[in-house]
Amino acid sequence: MRYLEDIREGEALVGHYLCKQKQMLKSRAGKNYLSLTLQDKTGNINGKVWDLNHQIQNFDEGDFIKIDSVVLMYQNEMQLNIKRIRKSLEGEYNPQDYIPCTEKDISSLYEQFTGYIQGISNVFIKALLENIFIKNNEISERFKQHSAARAMHHNYMGGLLEHSLSVTQICDFMAPRYKFVNRDILIAAAMLHDIGKLWELSSFPENEYTDNGQLLGHIVIGTELISEQTAKIPDFPPALAMLLKHCIVGHHGEYEFGSPQLPKTIEAFILHCADNTDAKIKMFEDAIQKNNNQGHWAGYQKSLLRNIRDSEF
Repeated sequence: MRYLEDIREGEALVGHYLCKQKQMLKSRAGKNYLSLTLQDKTGNINGKVWDLNHQIQNFDEGDFIKIDSVVLMYQNEMQLNIKRIRKSLEGEYNPQDYIPCTEKDISSLYEQFTGYIQGISNVFIKALLENIFIKNNEISERFKQHSAARAMHHNYMGGLLEHSLSVTQICDFMAPRYKFVNRDILIAAAMLHDIGKLWELSSFPENEYTDNGQLLGHIVIGTELISEQTAKIPDFPPALAMLLKHCIVGHHGEYEFGSPQLPKTIEAFILHCADNTDAKIKMFEDAIQKNNNQGHWAGYQKSLLRNIRDSEF
């Protein structure tokens, strides 16, 4: 199989790929064409079908398709000019080749992640985390496999766990370095900050926004989950539940980025900084790793609003 991360401009590409998105559009001249997003486990690529003839057989989003195409460069991004398409036949592809997954060991990541629960002193917070991440098998199994985003960062199986562990580690590093930080609240908020993504995004291979994701979003879903779970723990202090939920509500940091409140506690602000740091550095890492350009510059990254260079010299 030819993985998308290995293709180069000017090459012919024939192979089987997952059709993530299919749109019928019109050119400036008024001619219909297809715009596709294709995926394998190494990434996504946009493809165009300019000539809708008998060589383009029927298929739908979510289908595995065989394409005959040429790799082009358009606005500094690779794109496929597709000449032929048919639905892939059973046995012609391995579904595991089309699901991006963390390179790290998921069992080890989850062991490290849940290990933070043992260091929690507050009995209410400890019970909350145990109920969600240890005693609830449905949540724990989904948490291990889920992505952290549709496209921006950690958008692969295990990405939610990998990102949540990194944010928790950063918060654990920050907690003893500043006065007035409640470590238990901070660690719990770090572990729970993206829990709502289990319901915001569908599972692979789709990894698309659900109705809950579109209409509520993971911040609202996450705070609702905390309300539900704290209500099940006898005598859980309402003020403690409020402080935990505020961290979730404020972790995007700004109104324009989806937080309904700005971080107003030191724990909420540290969580926001940790979340933003891990997400942005992951974008740098991905840009450098996927750089197909000659030289050290990886090109302009829309998500970061800058051109990225590696540090080789």
